[in-house]
Amino acid sequence: MLSEAKHTMRLAIVTSFPRNPDRPVGGVEAVSVILARALAARDDLRVDVLTSDPDCAQPEQSEWDHCRIHRLPHSGKRILSDALGPGRRSICEYLRSLHPDVIHAHDVYGLMVKALDIPRVFTIHGFIHADTAVSGSRFAWLRSRLWHHFETGGWADQPHIISISPYVREYLRGIATGIIHDIDNPIDTRFFEIPREVAAGTIFCAALLCKRKNQIALVKALGRLRDQGVDANLRLAGAAADETYAGALRRCVSDCGLDERVTLLGSLDAGQIRNELSHAAVFSLVSLEEGSPMGIEEAMAAGIPVVTSNRCGMPYMVRHGESGYLVNPEDPEDIAHRLAQLLASGELRSKMGRAGRRIAEDRFHPARVAQRTAEVYREIAKSSVNTPA
Repeated sequence: MLSEAKHTMRLAIVTSFPRNPDRPVGGVEAVSVILARALAARDDLRVDVLTSDPDCAQPEQSEWDHCRIHRLPHSGKRILSDALGPGRRSICEYLRSLHPDVIHAHDVYGLMVKALDIPRVFTIHGFIHADTAVSGSRFAWLRSRLWHHFETGGWADQPHIISISPYVREYLRGIATGIIHDIDNPIDTRFFEIPREVAAGTIFCAALLCKRKNQIALVKALGRLRDQGVDANLRLAGAAADETYAGALRRCVSDCGLDERVTLLGSLDAGQIRNELSHAAVFSLVSLEEGSPMGIEEAMAAGIPVVTSNRCGMPYMVRHGESGYLVNPEDPEDIAHRLAQLLASGELRSKMGRAGRRIAEDRFHPARVAQRTAEVYREIAKSSVNTPA
């Protein structure tokens, strides 16, 4: 039986959640803010958000946009040790005290709620072991193997999983034993309302600066465009997640003679991202590994054609030749070729931008994502009530 009258369900979202919801860091935080807001706007849900926070010494509570936010001290020095040890114990104990009808865990928090005897669903935002393997960090291969072991064990335990992309569903084949529900990530409604004042030749990318995001390939592609006489410039938004890679990126810009054509914008808030999108002719993200990147969704909502990688989750977002182009992320010539096609034709950009926006309205609008997600919660709660003790 649900915990409150009028069939209001008590939901606990367990996820990374920023101190300042207007400045989330990374896709998981951004999705968590947007989804929590959209779910809390519904009259059939009461939403608690639980997160761990290295900046608090004891549990904290606050109210935000019809949600109650709970912050627990971050217990471990490393993400994996915290997820399997003290962090997991404190999260599970606190969740039990909230008495939720359903738990919705995201990302690494899915490991923390493993085996918890409360109806639950887990959204997989990406594969940490795969991200680690292409990170270029020290002992990446070994750390990737460790993550693979614990991640796959966590997936196998989940009774319900939300897959944000067919790429995720395919990856889980033979591993997951629970029910898989296909629901895309939501984006802020304001990305559907961006006025377009295109600055000719402007290519925009928003992503953390790191090897996995592969911005150096974009810089090299820009060099090819310059050599072909194409008047283009590249604007890169994103904090340096890897200072070594960020340094290599800056050297590549200089070595290619592109200092006046490439702008490193640093970390931008959502409003600044929307401003960049309003002027962008093309959005490009040529990552080596991605599940369902928010930047692509936001660009599609704004009606901007996308050039992105032909691997992982990206081909399930961008329809090649319809809403953008898929390219080999390790081939700057291929990237430059598709960018040149779009920069040369305003009609083509408009046609692809409109197609992308139609897709975004159906798949990424927060009200639609919240409705689909709430239906999963109801299914989970119903099945738990009907399951014999």
